[in-house]
Amino acid sequence: MNTTATDPGADEEARPRALRRPIHDRMLAGVAAGIANYLDLDVTVVRMALAVLAFIGGTGVAIYFAGWLLMPEEGSEESIVLEFIRSRQTCSH
Repeated sequence: MNTTATDPGADEEARPRALRRPIHDRMLAGVAAGIANYLDLDVTVVRMALAVLAFIGGTGVAIYFAGWLLMPEEGSEESIVLEFIRSRQTCSH
């Protein structure tokens, strides 16, 4: 007799996490909070790492800017870059 109980949280664990910029709990654009949520880290650690990288060669600024452009906001399916590309495609037709 097969009496396998299904775990309701198993679907959430099997589904890949989405890298998104949260609407709440963000200081600027939500990039650090989105990365922290995705990697299951404390947001302060991510913010500190980005700040250190910003002072050492400016890499943190580039990472933050790229994240802002490429990470979709919570509730949105497209990033800023994809929205811009799609708007340009519809204007040219």
